[in-house]
Amino acid sequence: MKKCDVLIIGAGPGGLAAAEGAKKYGAGRVIVLERDSRPGGILNQCIHDGFGLVRYNSQLTGPEYAIRAVREALTEGAEILTSRHVISIAKAKAEDAADPGFMATCISEEGLEEIYAKAIVMATGCRERTRGAISIPGSRPAGVFTAGVVQNFVNLRNIMPGNKVVILGSGDVGMIMARRLSLEGAQVKAVIEIMPQPAGLARNVSQCIYDYGIPLYCGHTVSKINGSKRLTSVEVSELDGKMRPVPGTEQVIECDTLVISAGLIPENEVAKTIDIALDEKTNGVITDSFLQTSVPGIFSCGNSRKILDLADFVSEQGEAAGSNAAAFALGRELSVWQETPGSSMEKGYPQEGVVTCIFCPKGCSGPYQCSRGEEFARREKTDPVRFLTTTVRVSGYEAKLLAVRSQRPVLKRDMKMIIGALAEVSVDAPVNCGDEIARLTASDGEEIRIIASGSTEGLPLKV
Repeated sequence: MKKCDVLIIGAGPGGLAAAEGAKKYGAGRVIVLERDSRPGGILNQCIHDGFGLVRYNSQLTGPEYAIRAVREALTEGAEILTSRHVISIAKAKAEDAADPGFMATCISEEGLEEIYAKAIVMATGCRERTRGAISIPGSRPAGVFTAGVVQNFVNLRNIMPGNKVVILGSGDVGMIMARRLSLEGAQVKAVIEIMPQPAGLARNVSQCIYDYGIPLYCGHTVSKINGSKRLTSVEVSELDGKMRPVPGTEQVIECDTLVISAGLIPENEVAKTIDIALDEKTNGVITDSFLQTSVPGIFSCGNSRKILDLADFVSEQGEAAGSNAAAFALGRELSVWQETPGSSMEKGYPQEGVVTCIFCPKGCSGPYQCSRGEEFARREKTDPVRFLTTTVRVSGYEAKLLAVRSQRPVLKRDMKMIIGALAEVSVDAPVNCGDEIARLTASDGEEIRIIASGSTEGLPLKV
């Protein structure tokens, strides 16, 4: 039996920051439970850049952000226990833990495990909307996936879901996977969006859709799925003002894969086991100004509370929730939390004739507020550059792939050449974040250094 001051459920960006915040505030023992085999949550499969612009003032990939957040939590003295799936929370009996006290029950390799805590932070993240949640008519063939599943397949497991792909939803994850699949050799036939303009960032429309010539249909939906054993095509229809398919506008797009990127829902099944109040419309945890739930002593942060634009904001909120959980456990006054603002980056279609800078959280589209924006805009009109993020094969560990990136932006015209060259690269574990993986030569003769943006540290050996 384990006892602690603060127990945190989930080791994504919110949970890791909550652990750091609780320890900094003065909590004694702080335990983080993570159901995956390594901490970091969804960050581990988000190999693209764009993380850390607010929190670290750096352009990081998801794995790099996770590694930094894990290191910070461990440095402060938090314990991170992986492969622990929490199934319930209950009030603890007085003889088991200090009043009010909670008991979390989790499943691990050793079986059922009970952990007692004076305060808890719910950092359980979110889940994706599936085909069933949005009710697409048609048959039920293989080849229909959510964007997160495809991201996991391609970025962690070296599995391509198909060759001819349609993506439903133009949020950032959907567009990023359109680019990723294109770079890996798939033909992305179209991105379909029900709203009249793209749902994600303008910079991603430019870099993930326009860069690869992918057709973007706004104000449309997938109105039917066709195929018996395997998906063969989808029917796409225009929508009217009441979001209904317009008869006579149907077009059939042949494909073997449909990727659904239709939004996120706060994941709060564990919260329900102790009757924490949830928002009926969003399924998010309802909290007060201290990030405390309807059950005193239990706090919530990040996407389990409300879907946020950036992992940086999730971390910021997690740190505040962890601090207040520590204050509760120590019998001190709680601090008021100021609601995190949304991202200031421009969403929707990019402005015609104007370049949106990608290298800082402001996302300026001119006039630019720093020299970096002016330099990026100049290069975009003459010789565009992009950060390259991809994977290479790794041997010796269960993980089949290692996330890598270019050390500096590379010429856009060289992207597919570099991806092709790295497809032949295989590295032996162990590998640490920042290790050099390969050196290539760009079309302008400049050297390109490819470095590890992930790490094999903490991963199980291949058996």
